[in-house]
Amino acid sequence: MLPIDTLIPELRATLETWNTVLLQAPPGAGKTTRVPLALLDCVWRGDAKILMLEPRRIAARAAARFMARQLGEKPGETVGYRTRLDTRVSGQTCIEVVTEGILTRLVQQDPALEDYAAVLFDEFHERSLQADLGLALVRESQQALRDDLRVVVMSATLDTAPLARLLDDAPVLTSEGRAFPVDVHYRPLPPSPCRPSRLLEHVASVIREALESQTGSILTFLPGAGEIRQVERLIRPHLPAHTHLTPLYGHLKGDDQDRAIQPPPVGERKIVLATAIAETSLTIEGVRVVIDAGQERRAVFDANSGMTRLKTGRLSRAAAEQRKGRAGRMEPGVCYRLWSESEQQGLPAFTPPEILEADLAPLALELAQWGARTPGDLEWLDPPPKAHWDQAVELLQWLDLLDAEGAITDHGRRARELGIHPRLAHMVLLGRELGYPQTAARVAALLGERDLLGPRDGADVTYRLQLLTGEYRSPNIDRARLDALKRSVDRLMSGRADVDIDGSLPAGRLLALAYPDRIGLRRPGDGSRYQLSNGRGARLREEDALGREEWIVAAELDGQAREAHIYLAAATDRATLEHDLASHIQTFEEARWDDAKGTVVARRVKRLGALVLDQKQLPDPSQDQIQLGLLTAVKQKGIDSLPWTDTAYQWRARVQHMKSLEPDNWPDVSDDTLLANLDRWLAPFLIGVRNWKGLQQISLLAALQTELAYPQQQYLDRELPANLEIPTGQRVRLDYTAENGPVLATKLQTLFGWKQTPRLAGGRLPVVIHLLSPAQRPLAVTGDLASFWKQVYPEVRKEMRGRYPKHPWPDNPLTAEAKVGTKKSGR
Repeated sequence: MLPIDTLIPELRATLETWNTVLLQAPPGAGKTTRVPLALLDCVWRGDAKILMLEPRRIAARAAARFMARQLGEKPGETVGYRTRLDTRVSGQTCIEVVTEGILTRLVQQDPALEDYAAVLFDEFHERSLQADLGLALVRESQQALRDDLRVVVMSATLDTAPLARLLDDAPVLTSEGRAFPVDVHYRPLPPSPCRPSRLLEHVASVIREALESQTGSILTFLPGAGEIRQVERLIRPHLPAHTHLTPLYGHLKGDDQDRAIQPPPVGERKIVLATAIAETSLTIEGVRVVIDAGQERRAVFDANSGMTRLKTGRLSRAAAEQRKGRAGRMEPGVCYRLWSESEQQGLPAFTPPEILEADLAPLALELAQWGARTPGDLEWLDPPPKAHWDQAVELLQWLDLLDAEGAITDHGRRARELGIHPRLAHMVLLGRELGYPQTAARVAALLGERDLLGPRDGADVTYRLQLLTGEYRSPNIDRARLDALKRSVDRLMSGRADVDIDGSLPAGRLLALAYPDRIGLRRPGDGSRYQLSNGRGARLREEDALGREEWIVAAELDGQAREAHIYLAAATDRATLEHDLASHIQTFEEARWDDAKGTVVARRVKRLGALVLDQKQLPDPSQDQIQLGLLTAVKQKGIDSLPWTDTAYQWRARVQHMKSLEPDNWPDVSDDTLLANLDRWLAPFLIGVRNWKGLQQISLLAALQTELAYPQQQYLDRELPANLEIPTGQRVRLDYTAENGPVLATKLQTLFGWKQTPRLAGGRLPVVIHLLSPAQRPLAVTGDLASFWKQVYPEVRKEMRGRYPKHPWPDNPLTAEAKVGTKKSGR
């Protein structure tokens, strides 16, 4: 009996009156395999099916097989599964376990999900992008079309309160877990000179320690397949007798994955080297020892570069707990954490949801097909980041998959039906039109999976194509993966009989269709460095033969901010680019400031993105071009390059003070904002100006004042005047640019009779007074004149009247006459 079994009656009863339930159950409770079977005989199911979403293919197959065994059947009978490359369903199937992309396709094809009575979201705490999308679509279907559709969201470690609110305060059912005690041993990396292989050597050392001191099989968590292979090489020569070593990661052949999760023969043990794929959903029988390297690898999208990079970093505390729990599924266990106990406290609580870090182009295309123009048209637990969304829409419009208003085009609908990334789908469709349907399908299959080869084989995609065609052979190739790629090609061909018009394998031409923003032009003098059409820099390995090509298209890069490393690319040429991408090549006239010549230079430029294909200098720039060039010069030189006067500086400071007092009523006149809006306030004053010398003659104050309406300027002069009348009758300039300003600086004797510190803007802004000696030297600074006269002035008088006897130093400054000069001057 499993812990979830005691909760099943309450779940069934709740689903009689509620159409949505949140089920929280820790790992090992049995929710994945018990809940679908328990709902089979519910009255509300009728003849409809139950659909369960699993985040990973291996978990989907394993769950379906386990449930089928419970019924004494094979997968494809009562319980079946659907994954991208493997399907086991039949006319008698009542429970379908599907991976995430399958669910999206099903709900897009039939928004009412007429064939299904319930949709179960398993392991929702993993917060994959497709799970978030699937829940958003299913919830809208349930609310608009199918209020009888049951939705059960099952989660282990997720904070359930926000999710329950998203689900209209759906009931939350909580199950106890079945976890045996797990002893945790911290084994931080010992200090030694830094080497890339150091962590993996430590992993191998702890595995050997566990083999000697513990019983049972060992599950080791590593960040990726590369690390798994390296640890495998370190461990295999030292394996004890009757010990099996099996890898487990997403790209393994299905049979190899199944072998990893099966129990070892009686009396033997095994070591499973796994990625995060083994964190949840799977029970690997016989495991009572977990070794956790403490790292995870996830894809992080950079909206600025439009590139995704694989980021290896520390795992979250929630993930660490999930991994530890793998050791206590069947009996008490042990977990070795390869970090310190103090580091444990510094781990983030949860892994960020994928929707916050992912490339959103596939999501944007799916929403457009659904009829949603913005993410706000649906409800999300975490809405997609605006920058990522905007970049995705811009890309899809570039590829003609969305129109200018964000609606899906006919081309976009055909691309979405292919079930691959929109870039690759666009390439496949245009590849067919160009006469290369097979090569386009092969390139899409290759780029849709992890690279078949590695950096040592160079970056050229053509070599990979030759692996698929049989023209090139490599002794290190994974035959199972190669066969899987060929099946992907067959699927993309969809039974089409047409063949390529020739055997040229035009990889670069096809890649340019998918990645028009990653076309690279070799920089002069360095064969390995390229400027990309998106404005970024990128480089190949120095020894890569592809670096001899002037034009390339980069398909896979690491997304580094300064200069990305190119992992996969292909050569192309300018003539092909100009033919295939003619609609994206722009010819226009531009003006720029030439600082060396001290003038504006105009030119006619043909560009593909940031790449200059042709340029020709224009002999006589127009007034508009000169104006544009001068504005560009100001942006390059900075706002201080303009002809500022003290009056202009003071005006800007006065406006900034008013904005601090009345934020909603006054413009921002900071350096950055003024520079960003030169076209609005400065450009009209450049009419007739032809060079930098002429620009220095304009009235900058007049230009700045256009930022205010006339009544606003009058209000400014009244509330924050440029100068202030003092008791002598003089008007003294106020310094609004001074620290803690505005500041009034004047001789002490000129303020006799002033009892209080003046305040501006209706009393909201006090004036700071700098009192000066007769020689204009600082005597005191005060923001409280009354207090100064009473407490400080007597001491100043005592010291100063001997030094300046000709100037008045009365006993009572409040009744004395204010003076500018000496006693005798009478002034």
